[in-house]
Amino acid sequence: MSRLLIVHHTPSPHLAAMLDAVVSGANDPELAGVEVVREPALSATASDVLAADGILLGTPANLGYMSGALKHFFDTIYYPCQDATRTLPYGYYVHGNEGTEGATRAIDNVVSGLGWQRVAPPLTVHGQPSKADLDACWLLGATVAAGLLP
Repeated sequence: MSRLLIVHHTPSPHLAAMLDAVVSGANDPELAGVEVVREPALSATASDVLAADGILLGTPANLGYMSGALKHFFDTIYYPCQDATRTLPYGYYVHGNEGTEGATRAIDNVVSGLGWQRVAPPLTVHGQPSKADLDACWLLGATVAAGLLP
């Protein structure tokens, strides 16, 4: 069975709704061959990443950057995972009340250094997530999970 690791920082109701939608998509019954594991960014470890077949990241945009929690996650796993996880499939979502460009740029830079392979476009949501935004979150979760099926 393939393992999808969802690493998230979810400090707000908007991000909680987005995470719920992502997890729902990843756990679609048609994707029964994928185990979905959720870990908060502050507790996710290099061992979690090394055990994963794919990864999905979620963060707020704080002051134009990814959350400190997601940055801490990257700082913790970067060197232990750099060589062993090259080509790891990934996707991510970002929530912000204003600009999210700095957060997406920062994530893109880190995962580029890790050599991970993006399998879905980044999803950015501003303000309260709409039904369409939550549907896009569901699709992101389902897309990344489906890519892990044999």
